[in-house]
Amino acid sequence: MKITMLGTGYVGLVSGTCFSEFGFDVCCIDKDKDKITNLKKNVIPIYEPGLENLVKKNKDANRLTFSSDVKKNIANADIVFIAVGTPARRGDGHADLSYVYEAAEEIANNLVGYTVVVTKSTVPIGTGNEIKKIIKKTNPKAKFDVVSNPEFLREGNAIEDFMRPDRVIVGCETEKAKELISKIYKPLYLIETPILFTDLKTAELIKYAGNAFLAVKISYINQMADLCEKVGADVHDVSQGIGLDKRIGSKFLHPGPGYGGSCFPKDTQALVKTANYYGSNISIVENVINYNSQRKIDMADKIISALGINYSNKKISILGLAFKPETDDMRESPCLDIIPKLQEKNLQISAFDPVAMDEAKKLLKNIQFAESIEDCIKNSDALVILTEWNEFRSLSPEKLKQHMKGNILIDLRNALNPDSFLESGLNLIQVGRPILPNQ
Repeated sequence: MKITMLGTGYVGLVSGTCFSEFGFDVCCIDKDKDKITNLKKNVIPIYEPGLENLVKKNKDANRLTFSSDVKKNIANADIVFIAVGTPARRGDGHADLSYVYEAAEEIANNLVGYTVVVTKSTVPIGTGNEIKKIIKKTNPKAKFDVVSNPEFLREGNAIEDFMRPDRVIVGCETEKAKELISKIYKPLYLIETPILFTDLKTAELIKYAGNAFLAVKISYINQMADLCEKVGADVHDVSQGIGLDKRIGSKFLHPGPGYGGSCFPKDTQALVKTANYYGSNISIVENVINYNSQRKIDMADKIISALGINYSNKKISILGLAFKPETDDMRESPCLDIIPKLQEKNLQISAFDPVAMDEAKKLLKNIQFAESIEDCIKNSDALVILTEWNEFRSLSPEKLKQHMKGNILIDLRNALNPDSFLESGLNLIQVGRPILPNQ
């Protein structure tokens, strides 16, 4: 079985590598020749735990290759995956499908024999049918089926999510396509992974519906955190109390500065645009989008308020820049909204992130990028935790007092154990929890 993956971004590279780990012959294609050259040298363009070793292992076993030769690798493929970007389109928020449709034309021009064309990219409802039209128009004699197989990979846990997924969604229209897709997911049958076969449009909608629901859960617990602060309750106990209800579940009930990343912001926007196009009420998701945008501004105000009246020119240390731990992804990270708001108040920013520094330097200006935690917090008036990396969780009052000038800790991820800061002389301010007094 020969699999060709068009696109070596996050989804394409992880999916292609994992299919090769399943034992299939996989070639990942990209037009960026420098990227392909680097991948052949085992230089991975993204940070994902375990990915570099898995790429090397399957390259050495000759199951995984990288190339810019579109014609050859489509012609030889039994299955071609489209795993190109679908960013939000500037101006209107719709998903930009130009890369997907361009890939469809390239596939059509190079098909030889029956081939299953699979959309792995996140695409709006109806995209699969449009891909069919493009291929038929470009190559009327082509023998193919189009399948929707959306990804559900969490950055920082992508390999485990692929190898041991909660479910696999496959939208297809023929038994022949279903049989071929079943073969490449056969290793998952051994661990009894639920595989749901449905039609194209339903599979496309499942991806958006799932991400939007998780965004709703995040915003819901953030609003509960706001209420907890006003009434003196503890949002962590609230989260645990409702999460123990099996109808609700505990995941995505962690308060913070708002969701970010490559999926939730653009996917919620795209779902709203689709619903509006069809005249369907989706006000819950619309409200979540608006609330999440305001949430980041509110967190900046929370930081400024914690500093007191004379905050101008104070040094603020920011720990964590990536939108979540175990990734270097800066897309829609809360820090991109929060830090500029702090700079507007003439606050001096020092920042550190274990892996996202290079990406952050492209997006944030006029801040000091520190080489370590100690360097970041040295002589700072206040510390803000924006990403809950494990190494930040273990920060002790003794270490902070040794390096900091001030005594204000603003933990927007509730990463620190409040019990450790009792009688520490430090003011620990968290989200949805009572403020620990300076004692």
